Amino acid sequence: MSNIPETGRTQRVQIRLIVIQVLVFSLLLTLGGRLWYLQIRNGDEYTAEAAGNGVQQVVQPAVRGSILDARGVPLADNETRLVVSASRTELLKMKDDGVGVLTRLADVLDMKAKDVQDKVRLCDSKTPQPCWNGSPYQPIPVTDEATTQQALQIRERAEDFPGITAEPTAVRRYAAPGKARTAQVLGYLSPVTDDEIQKAQDGPSPYLRSDQVGRSGIERTYDKELRGKAGVTRYEVDNLGRVMGEAENDPAVAGSTLVTSLDARVQAVAEHELAAAMKLVRGETDKITGRKYEADSGAVVVMESKTGRIVSMASQPDYDPNAWVGGISGKEYAKLTSKKSNYPLLNRGIQGQAPAGSIFKVVSASAAVRGGHAFNDLYECSSSYSLGNQTFANFESQGHGPITLGDALKYSCNTVFYRLGHEEWAKDGGIKPKKNAKDWFYRTARDFGLGAETGIDLPNEVKGRIPDRQWKQDFWEANKGAWCKEGKKGGTYVQQIAYESCLEGNQLKAYDSINYSIGQGDVLVTPIQMATAYAAISNGGTLHEPTVGKAVISPDGKSVQEIEPKVSGKLPVNAQTIKDLDKGLRSVVEPGGTAAWRFGGWPQDKIPMRAKTGTAQVYGKQTTGWFATYTDDYTIIMTISQGGTGSGSAGPAVRKIYDALYGLDAEGNQDKKRALLPKPQKALPKIQPDGSIYAPKVKPYDPTPPEPEEQPGGQEPQLPLPPGGQPGLTGSPASTGRQP
Repeated sequence: MSNIPETGRTQRVQIRLIVIQVLVFSLLLTLGGRLWYLQIRNGDEYTAEAAGNGVQQVVQPAVRGSILDARGVPLADNETRLVVSASRTELLKMKDDGVGVLTRLADVLDMKAKDVQDKVRLCDSKTPQPCWNGSPYQPIPVTDEATTQQALQIRERAEDFPGITAEPTAVRRYAAPGKARTAQVLGYLSPVTDDEIQKAQDGPSPYLRSDQVGRSGIERTYDKELRGKAGVTRYEVDNLGRVMGEAENDPAVAGSTLVTSLDARVQAVAEHELAAAMKLVRGETDKITGRKYEADSGAVVVMESKTGRIVSMASQPDYDPNAWVGGISGKEYAKLTSKKSNYPLLNRGIQGQAPAGSIFKVVSASAAVRGGHAFNDLYECSSSYSLGNQTFANFESQGHGPITLGDALKYSCNTVFYRLGHEEWAKDGGIKPKKNAKDWFYRTARDFGLGAETGIDLPNEVKGRIPDRQWKQDFWEANKGAWCKEGKKGGTYVQQIAYESCLEGNQLKAYDSINYSIGQGDVLVTPIQMATAYAAISNGGTLHEPTVGKAVISPDGKSVQEIEPKVSGKLPVNAQTIKDLDKGLRSVVEPGGTAAWRFGGWPQDKIPMRAKTGTAQVYGKQTTGWFATYTDDYTIIMTISQGGTGSGSAGPAVRKIYDALYGLDAEGNQDKKRALLPKPQKALPKIQPDGSIYAPKVKPYDPTPPEPEEQPGGQEPQLPLPPGGQPGLTGSPASTGRQP
């Protein structure tokens, strides 16, 4: 029992309570003072520091998916290069806006200082290439061809190169297997712009500032599948940039692989033969004008007849798509976009327009049948056809007397189609059309798919032009103001034409329909349109939307999404007419036909060949040659601008492409071991267990033909000759010149 009095114990408790109260009050006073110091005295300072804290993200670009040919050969893939980049944000913090750093960088990279500075400036409406059209906040590539020694200098002398990085990076590579560039079909990449980022924010595939996007070709069409998804790691950082912790991590997802229907070997042949044909033609002289042919551009399309899939598409002039990788130089950009270079960025397979010439006659023959004319009736093939004081002549004024429409295709007789076109125009009411005018010749062209996009999976396809009555009206309304202002009755030739156009430019005249019937006048077509139409004749009447893409394969190889051929319509004639057309086109390569001299020794019994030659007049230029052909397997269309006749300019090249496809020598003997693609490739490339795709090697194309087998008796085979006994052309001219 305690001896302490009760009053003493109470005093002790009270003292302790007072001490505790003093301590608590002191703590509260200290805390309040600290709060006053933080929020009042230094509040602005700490607010500014807190504002500097935030989240920064580090982007790891996704590896772009490869583009393969039908056998798995890479047409476009990626390779690791040393990329030197500049941070524009860091450079602008310097007193001289980074000019000194960029000058030192140019010395290390063996480049001109101006070229380096131009690469990091931003693009706008007044700034010419080269310039940066991507985000100003991401590193801007200066070169992707730095050597190891150059990269080491930059990294070891970091104090001399603030804002400059040199890192191994996966960059696009256009492999050109077998020297096949495939430039206009593949397209190219460039950095995403701020406008594109803004527009795509809420879309299914938003862009990051580091993204490269497809600008043309299948790089653009299949950009979403090829691009993949960039990896993003988000870090919490303070105002000094010190990492305080990792907030979130989204790993990168590589892009998918695109398998195309192209065959790199056939592409190499097509590119070589097109370029060689144009070079050869430039050495020849136009007999009418006495000038050397310019042969300034051309295109060739190789298509699977039964599916519409593109096996090859080549365009001249072409270019190296690797020029865009790492940023294009000003000199190269000027070359690719100049008139002097004749605009090599254009894919003339889908963007080159010209009158069709005589390859259009399959449309006119079909239109005549739809108008009630029997295919096998006889039609007069006179040497010329007159309309008032105008005379429309046959090629070299040749006449063949009464012939069928099939023979009109064989001999390419203009006057048969002149008459039919004129008769149908008159039947529809002429310049004052009936309300129920059939317009078979114009309607049939549209039903063949002309005057409209084919739907090919390549961007920027053009429609061509079918100059029917509605087009005449629309064109007149768009131009009558200028015509009426410039026109003058009895003035100069140009003024008189403008005067007449002002008064009657919306009328479809008789001579319009006469010229139109042989693919002349205002008609414009593209190689892909004619390939689609001729392929439809080959396969029995089915029009397809041409396709380059064949399948999309996931990065791990486990998911395969095939791109099936799409049917766009049917030819507007019955099965018998298609058979008649086929027979007529087959006769074109047989003795007497306009293409016979180009298919001497062809194994017609084993691989039936059909063809149509054409030479189209273009105002102010030399004639454009067309060569349209097909077998049961493939359709090939080639055109050469300012190259003269179709069979003369394009014929040999088309023959060599077929020889390579089927493995034929000059005498038509087949060696299946040499055949590149005797039948269309149906299966997809083989996917390995690790998800990679087997890629066979491609040898460069050897244009040297194989030695023909020795003929029995040691005699050389004789080539069939056309009428007249000399190798040459038969066919049809337009009213102002030659038109076979």
